[in-house]
Amino acid sequence: MESVNKTTVNEFILLAFSSFQQFQILIFITILLMYIISVSGNLAIIVLVKSTSTLHTPMYFFISVFAGLEISFMSVTVPKLLANLIMASRKITFTGCFVQMYIFNSLGVTECYLLSVMAVDRDLAINNPLRYNAIMSNAFCIELCVLSWIVSFMIVSVPTIVTIYAKFCGPNEIDHFVCDLAVVQNLSCSDPFISNVTTRIAAVFVSLIPFIIIVCCYVHIIISILKIKDKAGKNKAFSTCSSHLIAAGLFYVSVIIVYINPSGSRYDKFLALMYTVIIPMLNPFIYSLRNKDVKRVIRKSITCKVN
Repeated sequence: MESVNKTTVNEFILLAFSSFQQFQILIFITILLMYIISVSGNLAIIVLVKSTSTLHTPMYFFISVFAGLEISFMSVTVPKLLANLIMASRKITFTGCFVQMYIFNSLGVTECYLLSVMAVDRDLAINNPLRYNAIMSNAFCIELCVLSWIVSFMIVSVPTIVTIYAKFCGPNEIDHFVCDLAVVQNLSCSDPFISNVTTRIAAVFVSLIPFIIIVCCYVHIIISILKIKDKAGKNKAFSTCSSHLIAAGLFYVSVIIVYINPSGSRYDKFLALMYTVIIPMLNPFIYSLRNKDVKRVIRKSITCKVN
């Protein structure tokens, strides 16, 4: 920690959307509403899955875990962003910045791996239905989720440690609403080559590898669906994975654009809003409105309350 103690930077300033000063209140209200909708929607999915026996399957277990992960992911950044929008001070301590960076990136990577696990689950369900229940046991599903968390936090620790031991002697203004790796690395007085290379290598493991797994699984799924002669069978097979495909596609489009080129740009914070606020808000609707089982449970619940 000796290198850290030598730094002349004790805090950073998160500029967030300060350049849009006249819209601060509007941005605050919009993001607050999206945060409330997202947390409420994801909590509803968790409660629905836990309380409905017909949804006690691997697919819905992963969906509920993903919903909890979305709440955690948003809560690392959105409260600080909301505070920055209405408070004069936009400061964050040196330690607080790196803690936020580590947790934010680790949770984001966990989402990548969990999305790939969910793709494998759908592939097994469609292409190996007879052995599906034996393979995707409750214990194995839990192990896959825990492994996703452990691997993600381990991988992100490497570029984070490399960055925290860099020298920071000013400036300390971060043109973002979160302490992300790329933007913080660009503020370092040290040669950014090592930290950028480390981040690029980590990006391969955290973005490209899960993305390739998802693509391969869905290519396999699509080939299998095309072989089904019955139209109803095709629709049923596709409906079991369409919501996950949409959610994964939205998440990866924005993430890959930002992290495969970790040099940082002024547009990164707008792209970051996509996967930190907008997509987590949309996911509960994607998984409920496009899912027949969830819609059936919701309709049944509403009918019971009315009666």
